[in-house]
Amino acid sequence: MKCGVRFCGGCNPRYDRGALYRRIKEDLADIDFQYAQEGEVYDCLLVIGGCGGHCASYSQFHVKGEIVDIWDENQINAAEEKLRAAMSVKNGGI
Repeated sequence: MKCGVRFCGGCNPRYDRGALYRRIKEDLADIDFQYAQEGEVYDCLLVIGGCGGHCASYSQFHVKGEIVDIWDENQINAAEEKLRAAMSVKNGGI
C-alpha cells in the first residue's frame, strides 16, 4: 500500500513530528510511506501536524482511500489503527 506523507510547516510544533513519523514507519513496515507529491496517486495519506491549528493543506493530493491526520503525539495509536485498517481494505480484508 502506498501512503503519502504530508507535514505541516512546523511553525509551532508541540512535539517531535519526525520522531513520530519514524515510529510509525517502524511499526508499519509493510506500508510504502512516501513524501506526498502532486501528480502521484496514493492509497492513503498521513498528515502530520505539530499543533491543533490543522494548517497542513492536502487537497492537492490524489488519495483513493483514507486520510489520517495527527495533530498531537497522543494520537499515534489511533492513527496506526486507521492505517492498518486501510491496509487491510487494500489487501481485500485479509
